[in-house]
Amino acid sequence: MKQRLTFKEEEVMNIIWKKGEVFIRDIVAELPEPKPNYNTVATQVKFLEEKGFVTRRPMANSFQYTPAISEREYRGTSVGDLVTKYYNNSYSYMVSQFVEEEKIDLDELKELISKIEKTRK
Repeated sequence: MKQRLTFKEEEVMNIIWKKGEVFIRDIVAELPEPKPNYNTVATQVKFLEEKGFVTRRPMANSFQYTPAISEREYRGTSVGDLVTKYYNNSYSYMVSQFVEEEKIDLDELKELISKIEKTRK
């Protein structure tokens, strides 16, 4: 999946990921004020469906939408794209920048190393 979400699409997807199964009216109800109108949200969801992020199934006279991709999967590909674009495909280079800028401390780094070691056993 190489498609990226726009800010508004991600806002809608966050609601769909949180709820699991939604109708357009559910999404509109969750969005902050000023709320967009129903047709605007329906158009956004249509684009999400075209991009492969959601699936729909008919329910009475409406459609129910569910995520076609998990939030974790999407975030993972987003991080991968970021590492490829800005860190020459090197996760260690990215982490070293966090250390240099003091955005991650030694205890957090040790915890990461411990997690890595546990998953490799």
